[in-house]
Amino acid sequence: MKLNKLALATLCLGLSSSVFAADYNLKFGMVAGTSSNEYKAVEFFAQEVKDKSQGKIEIAIFPSAQLGDDRLMLKQLKDGALDFTLAESARFQIFYPEAEVFALPYMLKNFDVAKKAVLETNFGKNLFAKINKELGVSVLSIGYNGTRQTTSNRPINSIADMKGLKLRVPNAATNLAFAKYVGATPTPMAFSEVYLALQTNAVDGQENPLPTIQAQKFYEVQKYLALTNHILNDQLYLISNETLDELPDDLKAVVKEAALKAADYHTKLFVDGENELIAFFQEKGVTVTKPDLAPFKAALQPYYDEYLKKNGEVGKQAVEEISELAK
Repeated sequence: MKLNKLALATLCLGLSSSVFAADYNLKFGMVAGTSSNEYKAVEFFAQEVKDKSQGKIEIAIFPSAQLGDDRLMLKQLKDGALDFTLAESARFQIFYPEAEVFALPYMLKNFDVAKKAVLETNFGKNLFAKINKELGVSVLSIGYNGTRQTTSNRPINSIADMKGLKLRVPNAATNLAFAKYVGATPTPMAFSEVYLALQTNAVDGQENPLPTIQAQKFYEVQKYLALTNHILNDQLYLISNETLDELPDDLKAVVKEAALKAADYHTKLFVDGENELIAFFQEKGVTVTKPDLAPFKAALQPYYDEYLKKNGEVGKQAVEEISELAK
């Protein structure tokens, strides 16, 4: 990072520092690429920080996993080698298994529930206090990152239509569980292979947020879209504690306020995009269905039971508190 040594030396000499770029040069690493909503929101964040700090902070963005995957970037935050990154709340299950609750299918009714689950429940507060202390990472804000839906080569009007559907999913426990328990055949596959697999009917369908379905042009090879709303994705704006501790109070406030604004913009991009994309897909000849989701959620109960068995009292607390928010 961090404090620009040349600027510091200049200040010590009593010269104007205005001719130099910034006092703090920070790095923001992310997995998503430059065409993504995430990148647009992070650009907004970087510009907001620069403007409100009057150029004292410059943030360089490293998209497309240039600095490694999200797990590696979280480690870099802990070590102070990276200043900012994005991660879903559920991603912390790689360190704390109970965090899987944030990705349990049908656990999060909407983004308002997701936000409160992280920021307002005792479970969420305790978990992220532990993350702060043990991983050296602080949460600046939380944005909405889309809800996963299902495309297929045949219509899905009810859970019965999922039976035997060869469904491509990422190799992640909650996505595999969704496919398995609703009667589909889960088929893990590299993301880069999905389009061809759909085109050749090697798989019958896939599941992703609507912006991803559009960006990857899956609508060209899938003519049915079911709004299964099975996993809601959030996105946390994270900062290294080492970075935060080095900033003076006025610049801490700038960064925190900018992160809140960026998360709101992030959310708006996804909400507006999802609203517009339904019409976009229909214009492309895709048939959109809205199956009754109650049977889908009921079918996942055995997986909820597995989660509770693995995580004991803390898992029970998580499910109970988040379920209460959804009432």
